Amino acid sequence: MRTRFRVPLIVAALAAGATLAARADAPNVYAIRGARIVTSAGAPIASGTIVIRDGLIEAVGAGVTAPADASVIDGAGLTVYPGLIDLGTAAGLDLPTIAPPENPQTTEEVERWKRSVILRPGLKAADHVKTEATDLHAYAAAGVTTVLARPEGAGITGQSALVNVVPPPDHPQVGGVEDVRSGLLVVRDRVAVHVALQRASGGGYPVSLLGMIAFVRQAFLDAQHYQLVQAAYARRPAFPRPAYDPALEALGPALGRQEPVVFDAGLKREIVRALDMAAAFGLDPIIAGGLEADQLGPELKAHGARVIYSLDYPTRPTTLAPDADEPLRVLRERDHAPKAPAALARTGVTFAFESGGLKDPTVFVKNAARAVEAGLSPDAAIRALTIDAARIAGAADRLGSLEAGKIANLVVTDGDLFAATTTVKHVFVDGRPVALDALAAPASQTRRGR
Repeated sequence: MRTRFRVPLIVAALAAGATLAARADAPNVYAIRGARIVTSAGAPIASGTIVIRDGLIEAVGAGVTAPADASVIDGAGLTVYPGLIDLGTAAGLDLPTIAPPENPQTTEEVERWKRSVILRPGLKAADHVKTEATDLHAYAAAGVTTVLARPEGAGITGQSALVNVVPPPDHPQVGGVEDVRSGLLVVRDRVAVHVALQRASGGGYPVSLLGMIAFVRQAFLDAQHYQLVQAAYARRPAFPRPAYDPALEALGPALGRQEPVVFDAGLKREIVRALDMAAAFGLDPIIAGGLEADQLGPELKAHGARVIYSLDYPTRPTTLAPDADEPLRVLRERDHAPKAPAALARTGVTFAFESGGLKDPTVFVKNAARAVEAGLSPDAAIRALTIDAARIAGAADRLGSLEAGKIANLVVTDGDLFAATTTVKHVFVDGRPVALDALAAPASQTRRGR
């Protein structure tokens, strides 16, 4: 019986190997010659060549020659940048939902359901990326080649993943055990655990903000206790066996600073609350949102915190009457939002950008340009969109700059990235050109059409 089962597995393994070999042997060599190159790893190259082979950058520099087997793009008048990185979006995710109990008989049933909704540290975004998601593909037309796919919600929402926005060309998987196509998008499957200290809808505890804060703190306390009990049992198996809790198990790396924790926090008091919680449990904090993060530069640096600043700037509600008054605080926040990145840069805190709730990826880059107009240096803005974003995501060895050996994600424009008339001419993801005309982008490729 064992022999009969081995044969199909061997055949499947050989077929899978043939598929990988076919992918590796496919012609996949490109060169962009004579372009201005912004590497994000040093000074820009006024006129140089970048060579891409088998999904990686093979060479880049002023003295590089295009190889004979390369498809050559004339880079005269063009600028090459590393592919832009958006460190916060739910685009392309199809996360499982947990339905509430239909006819709960006890409060315990409701609260057990509530716990399963707001305590999901084991939920991995990497497992739920939709390969054919057009809302994810549309990012490429804006020059964004990689995003941090993050679970949304309240409480401890799950683990984010760094994913490319466009899958490679389809290849037949004859004999394959399963279709791993969605996995081809994933650059890093586990980046951070995400925490949102906000009110949670639905019945059961917690409902209020204070209740959610208490719940999350208790979750980390329980995870600490869980680690101690598991360690004690490992030393002395004669003790009663502790119950396995997948949620508390998933929080273990965060407690050991092996994995950062991203706190959604915009206002100053929210950021202070997040930093206090990180200090109490020995967490490695990242602040997402960060509207008032520039006011806490010394505190952020003291905690070793990074910031993922939201480019979903506050706007006047469309439902508000044209002559309606708004609170002064709201007007100040709206005015300050594009200025905050420049102020944050002056504090010396490492930061990157996220699109947050923005539906149109082109607005993500437009709003980065607004930050440049408000005082952020273009170099700092480029770094926030590329190498600094890669560093925060723990992937600077693979992405974020145009250097030999890194993944060939890049964007080619016909001018400065932040200029009003600049358009995207070429995009490469995993070393393959993206057919921009075929993308279902919600807006044109023009960077800024103000």
